[in-house]
Amino acid sequence: MHHDVGELRDFYARPLGIAVRRLLASRLRARWRNVAGETVIGLGYAPPFLGLYRDEALRVGAIMPAAQGALVWPRQGDKLTVLADEEHLPLADNSVDKLLAVHCLETAERVRPLLREIWRVLSPQGRVMLIVPNRRSIWARSDSTPFGHGRPYSRRQLDRLLADAMFSTTGWQYALHAPPIEHNLVLRSVTGMERLGASLWPGIGGVIMVEGKKELLAPTGRARVAPALGRLVTVPAPRSARDGQR
Repeated sequence: MHHDVGELRDFYARPLGIAVRRLLASRLRARWRNVAGETVIGLGYAPPFLGLYRDEALRVGAIMPAAQGALVWPRQGDKLTVLADEEHLPLADNSVDKLLAVHCLETAERVRPLLREIWRVLSPQGRVMLIVPNRRSIWARSDSTPFGHGRPYSRRQLDRLLADAMFSTTGWQYALHAPPIEHNLVLRSVTGMERLGASLWPGIGGVIMVEGKKELLAPTGRARVAPALGRLVTVPAPRSARDGQR
């Protein structure tokens, strides 16, 4: 079952959500440092992290699943959100250099077709970054954050899914080692907890961040050609979401 887009927006406006955004964005930036001349797409609910690349990439866009709903993003300037079927992305074959899937895999109705669609749109040297709840963590057992909803995964499960979808794994890391508690003491110490947890108990981080590289060992067996990637069009959000957008 998909998240509600308004609940996702509200979470990232809360102090805990702001801390999560800061920690995960730092990990993402460390992995994807240079995106000059590239197309960067977010799938699921990625706007909290796509802002890193708006002024650097050739194109940036946020694709939000129809079952989740969409918010107009960004608030100012050209609107870069699209509402779409996650199994039929409105992108041409081989058109994306970097694809970030967050709040996506764990709620997808059909995971394998989603991963094959991601494979289709990635360029031959493209990379996908999956951010998914870690089934060993307390974050996956708490429904106070979006990471406590949907299907959590283990590293072995993700490795198998990526291999089946013709991706090779190029990097693993765990993040969110602080507990999902919105308390001033925890929030003030979150950076220190992250460093300590990553050093001593890396496998119990709240999320797994795995990067995959597209493999070209066999054809996909798909004949459909998607529309060409141009300027992403604005998709109006539901009235309640637009009224509450920050």
